[in-house]
Amino acid sequence: MRKINVFDTTLRDGEQSAGVNLTFGEKLEIARQLERLGVDIMEAGFPASSKSEMKSVREIARTIRSCSVTGLARSVKGDIDTAWEALKDGADPRLHVFLATSPIHREYKLKKSKEQVIEAAVEAVKYAKTFFPIVQWSAEDACRTEIDFLSEIVAEVIKAGADVVNIPDTVGYIHPKEYGEIFSYLKGNVDGIDQVILSAHCHNDLGMAVANSLSAIEHGASQIEGTINGIGERAGNAALEEIAVALKIRGDHYQSYFDLKLDEIKRTSDIVSKLTGMAVPGNKAVVGKNAFAHESGIHQDGVLKEKTTYEIISPEMVGVSSNSLVLGKHSGRHAFGARMKELGFTLEEKELKRAFDRFKDWSEKKKEFTDADLISILMEEKAANGACGYELMTLQVQFGTSNITTAAVTLRDRNKAVIQEAATGAGSVEAIYNTLERCIGATVHLKDYRIQSNSSGRDALAEVYVKVEFKGIETSGRGMAQDVLEASARAYVNAVNRVLLFSQEEQEAIQMPV
Repeated sequence: MRKINVFDTTLRDGEQSAGVNLTFGEKLEIARQLERLGVDIMEAGFPASSKSEMKSVREIARTIRSCSVTGLARSVKGDIDTAWEALKDGADPRLHVFLATSPIHREYKLKKSKEQVIEAAVEAVKYAKTFFPIVQWSAEDACRTEIDFLSEIVAEVIKAGADVVNIPDTVGYIHPKEYGEIFSYLKGNVDGIDQVILSAHCHNDLGMAVANSLSAIEHGASQIEGTINGIGERAGNAALEEIAVALKIRGDHYQSYFDLKLDEIKRTSDIVSKLTGMAVPGNKAVVGKNAFAHESGIHQDGVLKEKTTYEIISPEMVGVSSNSLVLGKHSGRHAFGARMKELGFTLEEKELKRAFDRFKDWSEKKKEFTDADLISILMEEKAANGACGYELMTLQVQFGTSNITTAAVTLRDRNKAVIQEAATGAGSVEAIYNTLERCIGATVHLKDYRIQSNSSGRDALAEVYVKVEFKGIETSGRGMAQDVLEASARAYVNAVNRVLLFSQEEQEAIQMPV
């Protein structure tokens, strides 16, 4: 059995999903969970893209100690310098440097000849090696690059000192047979190829990212890049949890494995979903809510007699608990803290107190709490504690089928001033959002609105996710309450606050010492 390195890019390529803007605290929460999951390499971001991104990558590198933290850089000395400043304090710093190689990129984006592209790639790798013990080089759009030129440039970056060579399907263009043949060709025709780790990075534009990644493994790749839940630009990246379970279930075929804690998969998926606001489809492989549901009578009969008749993956393998009712209104702080620890969260005393107080407030309205409820409560507390803008104080909505819907809202702004407004709308949510826009005094464009519940029952907590554009920035927001209208208001305020927090973090980062 051959170990395949797991290169997680949820915090870099995953965060490039449209409308996803994670705060530093949220990135750190995901990073800690990825560390618990056991990824080998964590791509924390693109340090040169902004001051706040550089600060975020630096703090993650200083915090995470049991895996290698990396960052992305263009083949530019300034990018490499910034990445070193961000990553040098990491436990095992490495750099991920890239350059496009395909004809369409060379002609229209880079405006460089083949010789110039090779020269730039070699210079970048040599310069990066003066800082980083491990340098990964990526041929952007490799799968639309002439195979002879790809072989030539790979050979040259290996001579320059590259330790890992990544062959990305940047636009999700290739199919598994072709992708595997690229790896086989490189292994058979490039001098020094056995001295480096070959990596695969696949996008899902044609729905083949996981299949392509598995094909790469079959043809010699020793590292796979992807994201949790397959999030990412456009149609996303290869879903790491799907590849991990495929290697586990079909180890007889692939003779390879990810060294991940598989029972942390569901928790990692839930945290990424909640913090990014990107819902996991019910029919999503491995982590969807229907992944272990059996509706057909024939299937149910078979599973009752022997689970393996229709279940090739046990829920417990990926961390799905069969008994998720854990706490209620009479549970104490010790029990709450112990359960949070079991769920993988290490809370400081102040954090634990705030989260427990919020739990007790909810327990006056809700009898029993699932793990999903507890994670949502904690994420809600972290979002509220990190807020730097508006606080929702009161909300009243008047609705009737024959009346004009009216909403009245009281907010407290960042200067603790109280703002009260009222407005009408065609429906309750529109009336609330019209009122909040008046309170804020600026235009907020609502791009998307989605509501879901954590569990079944009349006392289920409602979670609302919105996507808005505010001050030229598109971002997401989330809110939780037992009342869907209150959750809707909280999601809208959270989205606005995230833009304000992003602006604040940018300003603070400009002043930070290097």
